[in-house]
Amino acid sequence: MKEKLKAIIDEALKQMEASESLDKLNEIRVAYLGKKGELTNVLKSMKDVAPEDRPVVGQMVNEARTALEEKLDTIRTAFEKRLREEQIAKETIDVTLPAKKPMMGHRHPNTIALEEVERIFVGMGYEVVEGPEIEYDYYNFEALNIPANHPAKDEQDTFYITGNILLRTQTSPVQVREMEKGKLPIRMIAPGRVFRSDEVDATHSPSFHQIEGLVIDKNITFADLKGTLAEFAKQLFGEDTKVKFRPHHFPFTEPSAEVDVTCFKCGGKGCRFCKGSGWIEILGCGMVHPNVLRMSGIDPNEYSGFAFGVGLERIALLKYEIDDMRLLYENDTRFLKQF
Repeated sequence: MKEKLKAIIDEALKQMEASESLDKLNEIRVAYLGKKGELTNVLKSMKDVAPEDRPVVGQMVNEARTALEEKLDTIRTAFEKRLREEQIAKETIDVTLPAKKPMMGHRHPNTIALEEVERIFVGMGYEVVEGPEIEYDYYNFEALNIPANHPAKDEQDTFYITGNILLRTQTSPVQVREMEKGKLPIRMIAPGRVFRSDEVDATHSPSFHQIEGLVIDKNITFADLKGTLAEFAKQLFGEDTKVKFRPHHFPFTEPSAEVDVTCFKCGGKGCRFCKGSGWIEILGCGMVHPNVLRMSGIDPNEYSGFAFGVGLERIALLKYEIDDMRLLYENDTRFLKQF
């Protein structure tokens, strides 16, 4: 038995020394130390050994197992060290190479334009106020002098959730909510996303952004409105910018006007950008209608005010000379990085 064990150990050691991979080493371990290995078979044959010799043979098998396991561990450790050194050699990092520059976030053209508009009006003493995008029909239409079945509703065809809840078509409801609070005077702008049932094209989208302004105080006149918008245009488009008011109709203001500014591309001389007119339309405005004041709990005999509204995308398109509104929403970083 002793000679048999010695032969098993010698053969196992010989194969271990000749092995060239961890997989081969594992095969040797299974062949000699596994459940069906050579040493296990020796233990199974203990029944053929004389009872008085069994303790000695058992000790010899255990010693053989220990010797083989120690040798396996030694060779495995050497293999793993060599493989690790080879991997490190292959993955050597040249620390003198320039690092990869991480991509940084970039403000969207809409955000840049909005921050500039807010800066201008905050500098005039206005407050920035926000409101819900899901709005009641009352605040979106009725409180703005647009009763049920009014033709103006067709112009702002929108998305209804229920009979009296909808996605707002303008940020004017924010103004109504502020007027209802009764904290006068009011000087505010209300930027935010609005929704209308429009087809997507170069100048329209079912979801876009507006900035609406409101001033309510005693003795507010159309002259205050004109002076405010003239100053706004100069700060936004340049000191030489002039404004022109054209009569218009809005249900919630009276009198009402559309506002044009001199083309900042040609200075009012006429060019392709302004279609030869020298003027570019930017917003609508007017004096707050007395009915709107009354419905919000404000006495029109004591207070007056003006309101205006401009599309944020329109400002961005004009200011940065973008000819297609869809470019703002296609998330093409090649386009967005230009701003």
